[in-house]
Amino acid sequence: MTSTLQTPIILFGNYRSGTTLAQNLIGLHASVVTWYEPRTLWLYADPRRPHDEFDERDATERVVRYIRARFKRYQKAHGGRRIVENTPSNVLRVPYVSAIFPEATYLYITRNPFSCISSMELKWQGRKKWRGLIRTLRSTPVTQLPYYTGDFLNYAIMRRLTKEKYMSFYGPRYRGFDADLKKFERLVLIARQWAICNRKAREDLERLGKDRVLWFRYEHLVSEPDVCLRRIYQHCSLDFTEEILSKAKAMIDPGRQEKWKRLDTERLKAVIPHIRDEMKVYGYDVPPELG
Repeated sequence: MTSTLQTPIILFGNYRSGTTLAQNLIGLHASVVTWYEPRTLWLYADPRRPHDEFDERDATERVVRYIRARFKRYQKAHGGRRIVENTPSNVLRVPYVSAIFPEATYLYITRNPFSCISSMELKWQGRKKWRGLIRTLRSTPVTQLPYYTGDFLNYAIMRRLTKEKYMSFYGPRYRGFDADLKKFERLVLIARQWAICNRKAREDLERLGKDRVLWFRYEHLVSEPDVCLRRIYQHCSLDFTEEILSKAKAMIDPGRQEKWKRLDTERLKAVIPHIRDEMKVYGYDVPPELG
């Protein structure tokens, strides 16, 4: 078993963009272990920050040493396998993550914004569960446990008392998020989360260099897994086999592309000015029914 940290695979992608599916498909390789959203670990630099944006200045020697040590510990606990990690809020932290892991292999997944917005809107209506809290606390630095436990308990009490339709917040908190939360109708806010976070991730990843990052679309992954996964595995220096492809196809549900149509048409039309420019960059068109 290797005593050094193997080159981690870091998967960037906005909330509800298919990061979990992509991570699990990469995790089919026997030499890989998945690490699902250790989000509080990445907040080690400043857990009380009111937004999720971190940059290279936050990657101090203390932070780098601690996070790399935690990765090494996770690798050791899982038979020395190479880690593929996925934390959606890291779309706002590319410079920070790359400063901590300059040697990492990077992937970036995007998804049709209407699918993301629909899925996010449902998540905004959800409720945090004790199972999720326990999973989060397992990856939380010990010194920060009181902060996150108290935060969750405050949320649980207030949600039960107020009976609000939506959570107080969900998803990535860009700079200015709190002001937008007060200003915009919820679906518009969710659309802005998609556009602002995608734009920041895209611009930051471009600075790393095109050869460092493999970009792919969720739609391509589910419609042509043989082509898309081969590219992903090659980028990650992993062997791709027919057995892996067969297992991958069994995990993919291609019939999840039209669920956004459950939302009111007028509400959807209102989000278009906030996402149109970013949609063009990724090659997504406004559906004809939304004009």
